[in-house]
Amino acid sequence: MGHVTKILGAALGAMLVVSAHAAQTSDAKQIVQQAVNAELAANRDDHSHWRYIETEMDGSKYVVVETQYGAIKRHIDYQWHPAPAWVLSADDAYNQKFINDLSMQAKQKRDGQHDDKSATELLNMLPEAFDWKIESENAETTTLSFQPDPDFDPPNMEGRVMGKMQGTLVVDKKQHRIQTMKGRLSEDINIGFGILGRLKQGGTFNVERRQVAPGLWQITQTHVHIDGRALFFKTIGQQQDEVKSEFTQVPAGTTLQQAMEMLAAPASKTSGK
Repeated sequence: MGHVTKILGAALGAMLVVSAHAAQTSDAKQIVQQAVNAELAANRDDHSHWRYIETEMDGSKYVVVETQYGAIKRHIDYQWHPAPAWVLSADDAYNQKFINDLSMQAKQKRDGQHDDKSATELLNMLPEAFDWKIESENAETTTLSFQPDPDFDPPNMEGRVMGKMQGTLVVDKKQHRIQTMKGRLSEDINIGFGILGRLKQGGTFNVERRQVAPGLWQITQTHVHIDGRALFFKTIGQQQDEVKSEFTQVPAGTTLQQAMEMLAAPASKTSGK
């Protein structure tokens, strides 16, 4: 009888562990789904535009101004030094052309819509693409880890790449917004049996987002280091380090010509900093 009791006790203990793990996984996935819902709602409802400073890995620094008609930018630094006159003159000429060319504006808008569509698709995949686990939490945030879900069937190449990542996600508790997502490619990915491309294990990405005004969030850092080649998927294999700062909201109805005027002033004030 004692032996049977021990077996039953062990079985019950195992069931409780499995049940606790299942509950924890369910809670983690629910947190992720809630964050995805919040992000999708924000993308739908947030029509704000911003002026900010953008710093890139090649030593370039820009002031960027967004409007409902498109976004334009102007150098502050060029190759780690204050932008020379010829660079600023080229920026001004391009921006003036953009202002007067509706086809350039339309192309930028289409590209932005394509990026938004891809981001929405990837967001919707998040809960199901990974096995989620709550790692830690404090009063402000919850940190979750993710591993590839072997049962995930990616619908496209971007989903296939994302589905092979492992890493961490930090969610803001109060607003259910994604604050940080860091990932690492857990294995090599061959495209067309390696003929069309190959992405190497160990590639990383890190996206940081912050609240820049009450209820309004923006990406403040993007770091992507994925090695490999992808002949027909230029957006997959890439090296990118981009930091955005000094966000100020652009008034609704700002024209591109007014945006041009907003570009020039910060250049002399922030050059070389």
